[in-house]
Amino acid sequence: MINKYAFTSFISQLNAIIPGERLLIDEPMSRHTTFAVGGPADVLVLPHTVQELAVAIRSAKELLLPLTVLGGGSNVLVLDGGIRGVVIQLNELNKVLQCDGLLLRASSGLMLGDVCAFAQQNGLAGIEFACGIPGTLGGAVFMNAGAYDGEMSKIVSRVQAINDAGIVHTYDAAELEFSYRHSRFQLTQEVIVEVELALTADDKAAIAERIDVLMSRRRSKQPLEMHSAGSTFKRPAGHFAGTLIEQTGLKGFSVGDAQVSTKHAGFVVNMGHASAEDILNLIREVQKRVQSAHGVCLEPEVRVIGESRK
Repeated sequence: MINKYAFTSFISQLNAIIPGERLLIDEPMSRHTTFAVGGPADVLVLPHTVQELAVAIRSAKELLLPLTVLGGGSNVLVLDGGIRGVVIQLNELNKVLQCDGLLLRASSGLMLGDVCAFAQQNGLAGIEFACGIPGTLGGAVFMNAGAYDGEMSKIVSRVQAINDAGIVHTYDAAELEFSYRHSRFQLTQEVIVEVELALTADDKAAIAERIDVLMSRRRSKQPLEMHSAGSTFKRPAGHFAGTLIEQTGLKGFSVGDAQVSTKHAGFVVNMGHASAEDILNLIREVQKRVQSAHGVCLEPEVRVIGESRK
């Protein structure tokens, strides 16, 4: 139960700088996540500027309100009871997208596909692996997202982030503490606002061809047409999660309207009317059966946030 006085004070403070259409009370998170599930956020803030973002973070912290920050709403499962306190989503931040030689600067709220397209148009290579990853640039850095032998840690050279006092700090690559699906920001909870990528020069047509090949592979093997949060499980050492799940006979297995994808067993999809509880129960059942069959513990890549329905 959040402090109602603190919540009212927060809304009052934010109303002074953010219009009501970007300050949404009791907003269903199913409208803002790629799984298309999730109960209401007490308040969802959609900042357009770094200043608005800084004020929202600082106000929430000063008033001791719980704070959750999301990028594009991918790679998360918001539970059916919703999220208490303040939720800030970054995909409406004013967009910075420019290059200076081999360096590309971009706002964290930009979708990865848009950053990849801009890089290709400017003859910059190295980020092609990320073109089909659902989500924002900031979210990809936060999770150190990767695919097809590429990883954000290989191309990120600098990151700007805001701490809970609303102060912006710049980190060089060596300070980002990247490891498999991990960055420093998972521990510090600083909010990424801008990213610099160090890329390489290449022929625009050659880059476009590599993107087309990777996207064709994705479309043929992954359920991109379905509501999902991307790859559901981290890759266990020495194995592939999707292969283990398929070998356990779980391809197509469902709980309610949540299903292990028939196209790629490493993805859990919402067939249309799944609840977050359906998805969570399916994930747990997959974990249990794979552990029993292969002795391997599958760790979810998807972040579970919020509360269960009471």
